[in-house]
Amino acid sequence: MANIHEILKTYWGYDSFRPLQEEIIQSVLDGKDTLALLPTGGGKSICFQVPAMANEGICLVVSPLIALMKDQVEGLKQKGIPALAIFSGMNFIEIRKTLQNAAFGNYKFLYVSPERLETNLFLNFCRL
Repeated sequence: MANIHEILKTYWGYDSFRPLQEEIIQSVLDGKDTLALLPTGGGKSICFQVPAMANEGICLVVSPLIALMKDQVEGLKQKGIPALAIFSGMNFIEIRKTLQNAAFGNYKFLYVSPERLETNLFLNFCRL
């Protein structure tokens, strides 16, 4: 498992975490169910992105906010972190290709809108 401080510095360029972030991240890494309430601009995304980077596998992020998903995926890609998103407005072929990339590619994050979680295509992906 990678060091969370190294991940923070390497990908986000910060030397230290904001208040409560490190405690939240450590709780996640300890395998505890974790609810984090931080103000707008408080750095909530880092609280799940850093632990995901420290562990194997892909992190599934569920968000109803398409603009937020697109912004976060673009920001992660700019940092060299492979990320994908599935949201309304994508056609079947785009969704299938994205899910195949998530399943067989080397991606760390898959952002999905809540309504996509119940589709047969997504449920079949989860069985892979």
